[in-house]
Amino acid sequence: MVVTLDGKTYYRTAEACRLAGISRNTFFRWLREGLFADVGIRDRRGWRLFTEEDLIRLKNEANRVITRV
Repeated sequence: MVVTLDGKTYYRTAEACRLAGISRNTFFRWLREGLFADVGIRDRRGWRLFTEEDLIRLKNEANRVITRV
């Protein structure tokens, strides 16, 4: 689900992972292993909100891993 705050678009974890072509489990594993720096913005519940820049980083990491395999 896309969230708009103060005119900026943010993506929740499930949507960002779907757009990057990875599973949520993969994303959380990358966080634990330090392969992906966590996003800096969270909503009032503590859920991650991905900016367009975060989404691009996630897609690039997904593409880098895919080409490495």
